[in-house]
Amino acid sequence: MAQYKTVHDINYRADDEYSSAQCRMDIASPEADSTNHVIMWFHGGGLTGGKREIPQALLNGQYVVVGVGYRFSPNVKVTQCVDDAAAAVAWVFKNIEKYGGSSKKIYISGPSAGGYLVSMVGLEKARLERYGIDANSLAGVIPFSGQAITHFEERRSRGIA
Repeated sequence: MAQYKTVHDINYRADDEYSSAQCRMDIASPEADSTNHVIMWFHGGGLTGGKREIPQALLNGQYVVVGVGYRFSPNVKVTQCVDDAAAAVAWVFKNIEKYGGSSKKIYISGPSAGGYLVSMVGLEKARLERYGIDANSLAGVIPFSGQAITHFEERRSRGIA
C-alpha cells in the first residue's frame, strides 16, 4: 500500500453548532508525487446517518482522497444535505492545491446516499453555481447505487410512498 499523509477534521461549513460538527472532511494525500487527481468520497447512510470515510481501496498512491461528512435528516432538510455536498465540493475546488491535488482533476463519488448527493451536485449546475463553481469543471461524477429518483428520505418527509 502507498504511503499517505492524512489531515483530519477540516471544517468546510460552520453556520451553526450542528453544521460545524458535521461538515468536516479528511484529506489523504500520497507522500510520493502523484497525478494529482482528486476523489471526493461521500458516504452512504440514507441521508440519516453514517460517517465520513476514506476507502482503503483508493489509497493506491494515485489519488488525493477526500472523505466528506455532512448533516443528516431529520435535523436538516434533504436539500440542506445536498447543499452541504455542494459546499464541500466548492471548498475542495478552492483549497485542494494546498494538499497536493489539482482543481482541474476533481471526481465526486460515493455509494447510496453519497451517490445521490454527487448526482444532485454534479448534474444540477445551480448547486455549485451558488458557490462560484461551474459543474462542468468536475472531471467526473461517479455515483455508486445512488437513487435516481427523489431520495426516499425526502419522500418520507413529504409523506410520499
